[in-house]
Amino acid sequence: MIMADKIIRLRKKNGWSQEELADKLDVSRQSVSKWEGAQAVPNLDKILQLSELFGVTTDYLLKDEIEDEEFTENDDTSVKKVTLEEANSYLDTVRSNSKKNAIATFLCITAAMPLMILLAFSQGNLVGISENVAAAIGIGILLVMVAVAVGIYIYADSVMTPYDYIEKGEFSNEYGVKGMAAERKKDYKNDHTKGNICGVLLCVVSAIPLITVAFTENNSAILATVGLLLVMVGFGVMILIKTNSYWDALNRLLSEEEFSKEKKEENEFEERVGTIYWLFFTAIYLTLSFLTEAWEKTWIVWVIAGVLYAAFSEAVEMYVEKKKNKTGE
Repeated sequence: MIMADKIIRLRKKNGWSQEELADKLDVSRQSVSKWEGAQAVPNLDKILQLSELFGVTTDYLLKDEIEDEEFTENDDTSVKKVTLEEANSYLDTVRSNSKKNAIATFLCITAAMPLMILLAFSQGNLVGISENVAAAIGIGILLVMVAVAVGIYIYADSVMTPYDYIEKGEFSNEYGVKGMAAERKKDYKNDHTKGNICGVLLCVVSAIPLITVAFTENNSAILATVGLLLVMVGFGVMILIKTNSYWDALNRLLSEEEFSKEKKEENEFEERVGTIYWLFFTAIYLTLSFLTEAWEKTWIVWVIAGVLYAAFSEAVEMYVEKKKNKTGE
């Protein structure tokens, strides 16, 4: 088998187009086309790059008599290799698990809704119970919903335990895995885009009912619309979780986007800062709520936190980018 055929074979196994291979080697697509058409031969530097990129020996690339792929032995043997069967099983499990996580998150987001509705009904004299009784029932339902959500999270996490090495990025792919993942990603791209649009739109328009009644003095109406807001946001986040969990799993196998080597350290920093951010607002919410006992009003803290988070995230990304540029200088 000549080098041209070997390059075609290796490229297709990785699921790359000629343009993608050319980008990785910093050459033109026409150069790759000539190599694969046996019209030209890569120079020594490019042969070494091809060897490293595909994980095969230079002997395999250069010697026509070697038909079977000879892999390099540079890889860390402690790193688990993902087979095609394992990769398919991982993706199917993530897709199934995303539904469970989406439901659990919906329960967490909407857990306060029964409390809001019951308070609204009691204040409007729509039910024959006092506000204290309504609050007690609402809090009881809230705790049950959160408990169910936690149970689902624990179960979903246990299902993913066999794939911890993939989730943590401590793996390398056997041949064929990247090609399969790239094909699945290509097929899923439109669904991913549509899911993100629907999820974000639901979250954005969820505030419309609340804004409509925000300037009235009807506390019952305000509480009811807060409950509606939570439901709409819950559905929006459900869609986003189901859409992005599978997309992220594909990117993990491909080591692309936020799961590329360059992005891992940045993501870890942003996650730590994000955790501090939400803990800070949680402390503010609880402090205000317990001091004022105005639980029906202090929820506004979360609206403010959500609005500010977009600006906060952008500021963190700008800081990380600036730091990276300084390091590269």
